[in-house]
Amino acid sequence: MKTKPIVFLLISLLSLTYSTAQEKKTMSLKDAVALVITNSSEAVLANTKVATSKLEVETMKNNQYPNVKLSGQYMRLTNANIVSHLGGSGAGSPNVNQLMLGQASVSIPLFSGFKLKNSIDASENLYKAQSFSASHTKEELALEVTELFANLYKSQEMVKLFEENLKSAQQRTKDFSGMVDNGLMARNDLLKAQLQESNIQLSLDSAVKNVNVINYQLVILLHLPENTVIDIDINTIKSDMAKNQSLTLSGERNDLTALTFQQKSSEAGIKIAKAGYYPSLALTGGYIALDLKNTLTVTNAMNFGIGFNYDLASIFKNGKEVNLAKSKAEQTKQSIAILSDKIKEAIQQAQENYTLSLNQNKVYTLAVEQADENYRIVKDKYDNSLSSTNDLLEADVQQLQSKINLALSQADIALKYYQLQFAAGKLINSFNLSTK
Repeated sequence: MKTKPIVFLLISLLSLTYSTAQEKKTMSLKDAVALVITNSSEAVLANTKVATSKLEVETMKNNQYPNVKLSGQYMRLTNANIVSHLGGSGAGSPNVNQLMLGQASVSIPLFSGFKLKNSIDASENLYKAQSFSASHTKEELALEVTELFANLYKSQEMVKLFEENLKSAQQRTKDFSGMVDNGLMARNDLLKAQLQESNIQLSLDSAVKNVNVINYQLVILLHLPENTVIDIDINTIKSDMAKNQSLTLSGERNDLTALTFQQKSSEAGIKIAKAGYYPSLALTGGYIALDLKNTLTVTNAMNFGIGFNYDLASIFKNGKEVNLAKSKAEQTKQSIAILSDKIKEAIQQAQENYTLSLNQNKVYTLAVEQADENYRIVKDKYDNSLSSTNDLLEADVQQLQSKINLALSQADIALKYYQLQFAAGKLINSFNLSTK
């Protein structure tokens, strides 16, 4: 018998250890969005892609600068047989056992069918496209956080409602049990009350599980410590929504802007392909110094001129390259048209969903008042033996369901509002945050 207090003490200590290991963090939706667009792996990857694209632009620009090369050689020669035809006669062949050679060359591109200019233009547009694509990625991350926040709030509210209703159900079961013991109630009615209590307990357990799962998903996405418990600052969320109701939905979405710059890059690609029809010219110059021991020394041997290069086969082959570039540009143009239509549809649907959520909330608010009044009336009748246990339990279920519907609808208003902002490409903007 002494083991019971010890077991109880161990359970209490374990519970205390678990609760202290958890770190509660109060957070508004704006805080979460600010974290996800800076801390998440997806946001970091998007920023890295932008940085890489910028380096590609800088690398491409380097091609417009002169190429300067320096080279030198030192070679040992063994018993070289030197015969000079420069005139004169010598007593014998000179002893030549080493050669030193130094060269410097400079090449400046003058003309290549504007290939270099258009290549830089194409890479700059790709960089801009990547920047806007990264901004859209962060918009998607912000929407993911918003949806998780809404689901977490719904689950937390359902936990509160189920806990409150469970207490009432437990008290009802206790009262019914006493009435059965005193012969004032049939055991069947007690079983109905116990069954309802069990159903509420199951619903509570499921809601608690949902809270834990969604909370963990948020913690991982935001790169917070795994033991963090997020406490939603709902008042700040409501305040932020109230401030942004006048936010305009006009403007262009980042993913559409990214496609626009991709199209500009593909149009530059057509010009790059056409550059194959033209020859390339370059200004060249150089310097050579040579010393063949005991035989020949050359210094100040400078040269300069113009280099010419033309691939005659390109006249026949380059047509397909041009057609390929044109086809890619046309694909991008068609993609822009398709995305533009999808964005219009998404905005219209999101607007309708938001309007519906507002209307539903009004209905659910009224339904809660009606369910409360209905339960009060049924309870009075039940206390006066004018209604059955089934009527009482049914009224209780209706009251709980109306409260659940109202809680979910309140979260839906915020969710549908921010989904509308996302459809218009203004989600992060609505929190006065920057994607840069």
